[in-house]
Amino acid sequence: MSALSVPVAIAGTGVHLPPEVVTNAELASTLDTSDEWIVSRTGIRVRRRLAPDRSTSDMCAAAARPALAAAGLTARDVDAIIVGTYTYDQPLPSTALIVKELLGADRALTLDVTQAACANGVQALFLAAHLLQTSAARTVLVLAADCASRVTDPADRTTRVFFGDAAGAAVLTRAASPQGGLLGWDFGAELSYDVEIPAPGSYLKMNGRAVWETATRCLPDSILRATDEAGVPVEEVTHFFLHQANLNIITAALDKLGIDRTRAPVTVDTLGNTGSAGVFTVLHARFAAGEVRPGDTYVMSSIGAGFQWGTLCFRHA
Repeated sequence: MSALSVPVAIAGTGVHLPPEVVTNAELASTLDTSDEWIVSRTGIRVRRRLAPDRSTSDMCAAAARPALAAAGLTARDVDAIIVGTYTYDQPLPSTALIVKELLGADRALTLDVTQAACANGVQALFLAAHLLQTSAARTVLVLAADCASRVTDPADRTTRVFFGDAAGAAVLTRAASPQGGLLGWDFGAELSYDVEIPAPGSYLKMNGRAVWETATRCLPDSILRATDEAGVPVEEVTHFFLHQANLNIITAALDKLGIDRTRAPVTVDTLGNTGSAGVFTVLHARFAAGEVRPGDTYVMSSIGAGFQWGTLCFRHA
C-alpha cells in the first residue's frame, strides 16, 4: 500500500534531447584527453549540446508535450508545474513560469527546485506526490532539465567531458488503484563544496574523487533505506532508475546492492551526465518501451551537489 493517503502514479513520461551531438574525439581535439580516457573513466561516448539560442525552459516544454500526450492529458489539465534545474533560464522570473506560458498551462501553480543539482528531479517528484494529497491538485507536471554546457569551462577536462544537456518529464496523477503509489523514500545530505558554482557567472567546479566516494557510499544505502520503508526487499525491485552520472558509479552501486545490471537501464553512455534529467531519461526509456507494468516496483535515486541525495520507491498502478 502507498505510504501516502492518496496513491499516486506516473501516467506519462517524455524526454527532449538537443540535436547537436558532441563526440569524445571532438573534445579531445581541444582538451588534454582522449576517447579511451573518457570511456574508461566515465563510460561516456557522446553527449548533447543545446544550441546557443535555446534555453532550459525550451527543453522543458519540448519534454513536457510528449509526456502529457502519453498521459492522455493537455496543458490545461495541469494543476502544478515543478521544474528541477540548476541551470535555470535566469534568476527571475521563474523558469517554471516561463514553461507554463510556453505550454499554455493556464491554471498551473509554478514551483522551481534549484539547489540540489542532480537530485533536483527526485526532490521535485517528492513534492509533486505530496501536492496530490491536497484538494488543490490532481495532475502535476514534473520537469527536470539541465544545460551544463553553459556552466562548464570549455578548457576544463575534469568537467567538460562529463556533462550533456537534456530534459525529462513525468506526469504525476492520482492512481486508480490503491495498490500503487509512492511506497517509501529516503533523503539525506552532507555539506560539501566538492561540487560547486562558487559565484554567479563562474564555472562549475568538481572534485571527481569526492563524487565517486560519496555516490558509491550514499546511493546504495539510500536505496536500501527507501525499499525497507516501502516493505519491498531490494532484490524484488523490478527496475532501478539511477542517476546517470558515470557508468562506473552505476555499476559499483548495483554491485554493492547485488542487483543484476539488466534491471538498471543506462543512458549516460550516449547522453553524458545530464544532471537533473538523468534519472528521467532512464525512466522514460522503460516507460516508452512499455516495460513498466502494473504491479512493478521501481526506485528512482539521485545524488547532487551539496551533497544531497534521495530515493523514491514506487509501485506502478
